[in-house]
Amino acid sequence: MNKSFHSNGKLLLTGEYVVLDGAIALAIPTKYGQSLHIEVLEQDELQWTSLDELGLAWFEESFTLEDFTPSNPDNKYAITLSKILREARNLNPDFLKTNRGLKVKTTLDFPRNWGLGTSSTLINNIAQWAKVDGFTLLNKSFGGSGYDIAAAQNNSPILYQIKDSTPKTEQTKLSWKFKDSLHFVHLNKKQDSKQGISHYRNTEVSNTTIQKISVISNQLVQCASLTEFEKLINLHEKIISKTIQIPTIKSQLFHDYPNAVKSLGAWGGDFVLVTGTAQDMAYFKNKGFNTVVPFEEMSW
Repeated sequence: MNKSFHSNGKLLLTGEYVVLDGAIALAIPTKYGQSLHIEVLEQDELQWTSLDELGLAWFEESFTLEDFTPSNPDNKYAITLSKILREARNLNPDFLKTNRGLKVKTTLDFPRNWGLGTSSTLINNIAQWAKVDGFTLLNKSFGGSGYDIAAAQNNSPILYQIKDSTPKTEQTKLSWKFKDSLHFVHLNKKQDSKQGISHYRNTEVSNTTIQKISVISNQLVQCASLTEFEKLINLHEKIISKTIQIPTIKSQLFHDYPNAVKSLGAWGGDFVLVTGTAQDMAYFKNKGFNTVVPFEEMSW
């Protein structure tokens, strides 16, 4: 019984934080993702190995098939994985009801500190394996808006919204003729999205703010020029900055950069979206931000 699954990584271009309260968000699945491969094992246990983008093991553990108890209960990753597997079985009682052992190997296409969805791609792969709903499994384990699960399941940009507590996903196309002027710059640290959401939950958000962000998301999809694009993302930055009472990343780190800089996802870490030529990216590299990925290299 050899099986394989794959899920795409994610980047949230618009709607960060307010997507939790019903705003329409624009997200892209990334060409980078995570695969999960399963093989039969003679031992009566579940052996798990997680590999990074270099093929090096960063997590190894074995679990009982009875209730997914890890051999090392003090390992935080083992505890988290055990919880996900148990929730998957709660949703599908037949999941891994077998006397045969299994060997599982997961492989990332991207560095773990990139923040492209090590957890969400894992959850979506396990959901496919267990034949359960990925959004439900996310809610039972990590929580969040669910846009990352939607990205994991699609091979095109998406407009995502939580409407009446139900995730709605609409595939879209970004016919931007200025994509060669869009780049993702990594901020050399991974942001804790749970912490960001917790901070956001302590703020009051008006319906007007949610509507404004939804309008920007829809306008960006139809955007015809780089100038218009920059105006929209700069406006988006001002609205979210005022809402969560955190200065924009441009004002904090890149105040003298002549073009646009937009935070993505949980502010303060992972990637930012910047506009400019390939030559302009020297600005960021001179500041020590050496991971710069062109838009079309990142996005489906």
